[in-house]
Amino acid sequence: MLTGPRSQRSERAGGSVSETGAVAQRNSAEKRPAAKSSVAKDWSRALQRKASIAGCPDRIFPAVLEELAEKFGEAPALLSERESFSHAGLVRRSNQYARWALDQGLAKGESVCLLMPNRPEYMAIWLGLTKVGCVVALLNTNLVGDSLAHCIDMVAPKSIIVDAELAGGFTAALPEVTAPTSIWIRGAGDLPYRRIDTEIERHSGETLDKSDRRAPHIDDRALYIYTSGTTGLPKAAVISHGRIMQWTNWFAGLMDTQATDRMYDCLPMYHSVGGVQAPGAVLLGGGSVVLREKFSASQFWNDVTRWDCTLFQYIGELCRYLVHSPTSALETEHRLRMACGNGLRPDVWQAFQSRFCIPRILEFYAATEGAVSLFNVEGEPGAIGRIPAFLGHRPPVVLVKFDVEKEEPLRDAQGRCIRCLTNEIGEAIGPLPGESSAVSNRFECYTNPEASQKKILRDVFESGDAWFRTGDLMRKDERGFFYFVDRAGDTFRWKGENVAASEVASVICSFPGVTHANVYGVEIPGADGRAGMAALAIDGALDLTAFRDDLVRRLPSYARPLFLRIRNGLDLTGTFKYTKTDLVRQGFDPHATADAIYFNHPDKNGFVPLDRALYDEIATGQVRL
Repeated sequence: MLTGPRSQRSERAGGSVSETGAVAQRNSAEKRPAAKSSVAKDWSRALQRKASIAGCPDRIFPAVLEELAEKFGEAPALLSERESFSHAGLVRRSNQYARWALDQGLAKGESVCLLMPNRPEYMAIWLGLTKVGCVVALLNTNLVGDSLAHCIDMVAPKSIIVDAELAGGFTAALPEVTAPTSIWIRGAGDLPYRRIDTEIERHSGETLDKSDRRAPHIDDRALYIYTSGTTGLPKAAVISHGRIMQWTNWFAGLMDTQATDRMYDCLPMYHSVGGVQAPGAVLLGGGSVVLREKFSASQFWNDVTRWDCTLFQYIGELCRYLVHSPTSALETEHRLRMACGNGLRPDVWQAFQSRFCIPRILEFYAATEGAVSLFNVEGEPGAIGRIPAFLGHRPPVVLVKFDVEKEEPLRDAQGRCIRCLTNEIGEAIGPLPGESSAVSNRFECYTNPEASQKKILRDVFESGDAWFRTGDLMRKDERGFFYFVDRAGDTFRWKGENVAASEVASVICSFPGVTHANVYGVEIPGADGRAGMAALAIDGALDLTAFRDDLVRRLPSYARPLFLRIRNGLDLTGTFKYTKTDLVRQGFDPHATADAIYFNHPDKNGFVPLDRALYDEIATGQVRL
């Protein structure tokens, strides 16, 4: 294991990490020039990587990293302030966890939940457990209470591994967990659980015998990654070994990752991008990944230059924060050659790229569950991708007209879906050719069969066909570029997370005195996504302090409403659904309604009345959200 807290510029193509001195600032002449990329070459590399997966049903991602460890040895792989692994060290640590799983009698296909902040050990754990056939459920570290218990129960884990830092929230949710399980803590603390970090030291990190591997097949389940989807509580998406191989190899090709690359990754590792795609693609090229626990706009450029990073994995919200941050002396003294991610809005794209001298931006769109993906390798601002003519044989992404009231695609007189015209907004869908198709074209479903069926649209253009519903509204322009418009249904995005309005409303309505709750997202000038707002009908007075305390206990921070609107009653449609159109249009403007509006003030830790002065402060960005 690499023990140094910081990465210095070193022989990253194959040597060890130097642990002395700070990284010297590079001048602009040292940066890699922003060369014009050949779209055909970018796609060719990705397709070659993808083709390398075919015909090797037992060659899973952990096995590939073992092969690469022989080549890259003690060169850095995963780096952080707290711990680091070389390529060989990561494999050794994963082997210790694999032997621990075997020693615990965990059978192939049985699940283990992982609740841990970003750190190199996180990846070592799931690599080791999946190597011997276990399925690892990556729990969202923001979840608390009923939501956390729900996510644990839906995968019926045999064991749960919890970082000591998160033990408080986990322990509070534990009484709601019904699935019998053994609990292991990583780290010191006064807790009545066994410590896995001391237990694994009893196990060897040497290569496992073939008899111990239990040969997971590329179609076997490897991970459960949770997604809010379009409605309801989080769902556990099934991620096969094949999908991990497809994600990592595809992006290794598109980003052309090399041993000289270093990725800056501050996205949560319980998500598919931050925890699998980004680090995996770089490790396949022999490079290294800097893992930060949480994004910090004030420390970003210091980190990127100090760790000598060449790649950055983003979500659009992070880029917006950076654009609106004060000037940093280091913001152009970096060696970044590419930023890769999704959700970068057109109004932020060009400011982000020009101010910080980012040579290339690779924007993409993909569903964790699979079946639909788009890639913008051409750097078209605001676009999430297009399918070039020479890849016309790829399964199509089709936009169909959407009925906002019914929250489903429109049908014509023959009962078929209607394709959108150029620049017309509709839901994106992708064909489901069958289980025998390539892994990139499959919908690998959720653990809940009923939830899986809701994502499948049948008899779309002809009898018997089946298509995957993304739940996302998009438009396609004259040149074939796709643009994301909004989430369909009640789900909206805030702080890079999907917020299911029905889940939030359910929690709110369980509080004494609340009779009805209509939850929706409202736009705030300059903010990415939509902030949560709840219109409430109450019986008597509402104790706002106790109400807020209940929200903090039961909902993750991104799902808690920023605004409350107290009403005498809520309007219903003819199908007994809450109407949202006027509420969304009026937003949180206190002059748009006679209803009382309250703001969940981050500096005062409580709901405060929203008047015009406070409204103006929020709208102009004076209040940090």
